[in-house]
This record gives sequence, structure tokens and C-alpha cells, in this order.
Amino acid sequence: MINIIGQVMLYVSNQDESRDFWTKKLGFEVISEKNNGQMRWIEVAPKGAATSIVLHNKEFVAKMNPELNLGTPSIMYFTENLDQLHRDLTNKNITVGEIVELPSGRVFNFADNEENYFAVMEKRS
Repeated sequence: MINIIGQVMLYVSNQDESRDFWTKKLGFEVISEKNNGQMRWIEVAPKGAATSIVLHNKEFVAKMNPELNLGTPSIMYFTENLDQLHRDLTNKNITVGEIVELPSGRVFNFADNEENYFAVMEKRS
């Protein structure tokens, strides 16, 4: 049985800029950074998280696996203080959407340095 999501693959055009976005603007940590000949990947995650994001070079992966869907995965992050996070990301000049009230909770979207969009939902106790 599968019991945990280990990694989410995110295919980006500039791995260094993407690493800097996730670490410097969102406070993620670099878990590992590996280079295996031509293939390089950077694993980032929030401190203590069970699931990480692996930043892969989109152009290289497309050459290796032309049939692979390289689109951005739909990722929903959780936070305990949505309003504060929204203010923090706005103050860091990150593109953020309006906070929206859904039946499942309050949520907003934000964009990374390559204009990939992700969502954040307030985790209710």
C-alpha cells in the first residue's frame, strides 16, 4: 500500500532561480542537490515536511522523455495563518490572488518565479 507522498516533480526552466524562489521567498530548505552527469535535481521542502518538491530541468527531461507531461502539478499547501502568509508573500513581491472562502476553507493562489500557480489553504483545527 502507498502510505505517503514522497516527492512532487516540478519541471522548471531555471533550477537555480527556482531553488532561490522556494528557499529565499518561501523559507523552504534544500534537502539535497545532486548532479548525475547531465541530469541535475534539487530537492526542497518546508522544514520537517514529509513531502518534498524536486526541481528538474524541463528542457533536459523533455529530451529524455518526449512523451512526459511537463505541466505544473496542482499542489495545495496548508498553513495555520492564511492572512499572515498572504501578507508575507505580498510583501516579498510574489504574485498572489485574493483570499477566497470555499466550503472546505479559505484559500488563495500564488505564482512562483516561472509563473507556475499553486494554492494555499488555511488548515482548520
